[in-house]
Amino acid sequence: MRIGNKFPSKIFDGYLAAGFPCFILRFIHLCLIKMKTLHTLLFFLSVCLLVPAAGLADRYPKNFNIDILHYQFKLWLSDKTDSLRAEATLIVIFKKAGPQVMRLDLINSFAGDPQGKGMTVTGVTNEGKSLSFSHASNALLINTPDLVAGQQLSITISYRGLAAAGLAIRKTRNNDRSFFSDNWPDLGRHWLPLVDHPYDKATCEFIVNAPSHYEVISNGLLQEESLLMDGNKLTHWKQAVPIAPWLFVLGVADFAVQYVDYFEGKSIQTWVYRQERDAGFYDFQTPSKEVLSFFTDYVGPFAYEKLANIQSNNSTGGMEAASAIMYSEKSVTGKRDARWQTVIIHEIAHQWFGDAVTESDWDDVWLSEGFATYFTLLFAEHSKGRDEFTNGLKSSREQIIKYLQKNQDSPVVHNQLSDMSKVTSALTYQKGAWVLHMLRDRMGETNFKKGIQSYYKKYFNANASTTDFRSEMEKASGLDLKSFLSQWLYQEGMPKLKGTWSWDGVKKELKVNLEQTQSNSFLLPLEIEVTYNGKQDPEIKKVEMNKKQWEFSFPLQTMPLSVVIDPRTVLLAEFDFQQK
Repeated sequence: MRIGNKFPSKIFDGYLAAGFPCFILRFIHLCLIKMKTLHTLLFFLSVCLLVPAAGLADRYPKNFNIDILHYQFKLWLSDKTDSLRAEATLIVIFKKAGPQVMRLDLINSFAGDPQGKGMTVTGVTNEGKSLSFSHASNALLINTPDLVAGQQLSITISYRGLAAAGLAIRKTRNNDRSFFSDNWPDLGRHWLPLVDHPYDKATCEFIVNAPSHYEVISNGLLQEESLLMDGNKLTHWKQAVPIAPWLFVLGVADFAVQYVDYFEGKSIQTWVYRQERDAGFYDFQTPSKEVLSFFTDYVGPFAYEKLANIQSNNSTGGMEAASAIMYSEKSVTGKRDARWQTVIIHEIAHQWFGDAVTESDWDDVWLSEGFATYFTLLFAEHSKGRDEFTNGLKSSREQIIKYLQKNQDSPVVHNQLSDMSKVTSALTYQKGAWVLHMLRDRMGETNFKKGIQSYYKKYFNANASTTDFRSEMEKASGLDLKSFLSQWLYQEGMPKLKGTWSWDGVKKELKVNLEQTQSNSFLLPLEIEVTYNGKQDPEIKKVEMNKKQWEFSFPLQTMPLSVVIDPRTVLLAEFDFQQK
């Protein structure tokens, strides 16, 4: 497709909608009128300009005039009913003067559910005084009294109901009743009144009244465990470190509990079904302490008061709730299964990325999932060597290729995400990890580690964006990384390289023909390894491919035995390259 004299309407409309002023787009068109293909234009827009999505956010209705400091949840659980009785007390700072309306997420109905699931609010008070409120369209709106700027209120919400999601009340595989939370990504609102978005982090506590045969696990440190006169047990957990609300966790089951070890004075614990005590204690005994040590050295301090690994029936893999990680029932095998050991490493990595440093928006979820995926590979490199690390990268690349064969392509960083079912994919996990890998190679190990540590320190127990991350990595390396990160994070797809090599014995030249066969274009630093017969060491030729089709040659004195692109596995691309 040629550009001609008319700017392609879909491209124009797309960039205009994303925030580019019309006159800038027209100017770009005039400047590029002599460029022959649409691919060239797309390449210029994607790489040389700051991608518009970088300045946008997901569509959650944020209110920066209100800051929730702390949540306290009191829950009454029963074996006789699945209905929840609860009370939530929020400590809130109002930064703006005057009467205000505080909005919280709380599902009040579940469309099409014959059981009428959802929560009913029975009262809202401030220090015993009633506050007016409305609860409709899954939003709880609370009217505050006249306030001065910076005033702090304690607001208590009494409510009850059946949770359609977020808190699962069901049988374990041992046929025992259990209660397990799973708030990811925005399901906490089904059973807790909260700002159900990562931008507003807060401390939390759970005070649970449940039948005495249950053990209760949650975030933070155990404050109280008392048998009550009615035969129930009160369990109180409190976390003093602020976290995003989707990381609030609750597990109530017939657990066996092991206090495995300590890391820097913090308890490492295992919580598994009592029938699976021996197998579960064996499976989770490793590698938590070694992983905590590695990430503390590479990134920075572990943020939380403990680390508990928990068997549950509310996850198919793992859920990285801060200080209390949930794993599938199937994670307990008694064999220390390699797959589940990898899941443990991945979820512990999240304690640094996603938990301690949390994405400001769902658009930037790769800052959580891509990081945890790559740092799992870094631990494999540390513990098992480079080959294990490289094999993991190749496996991740295959997952990206398979995903793109079956799914509509999209950038790693979302553009105003509104459909939470699409929040994660192989692009946020595996492609995000590959972006970090290519960045590490571009910056060098020392600068990469320096940048990661600076990023973690600056946004510790806070929120960060992709732009924030880029800034810290640029400071550490002295490089301008805008174009690099723009093409890999905001541009769709991945390079597909097809080509051949041949040897010209007369001219003593190696000839290489390459083509990028994907629809768009990437600027690619390429390494080409040339291997010879005999004892001569392989050579690595470095070139930069800045167009869709390329023919180039290298002078060689000897006929090569083989020619390989990307011998060190440092470029995310699909290769079809052979001798002509």
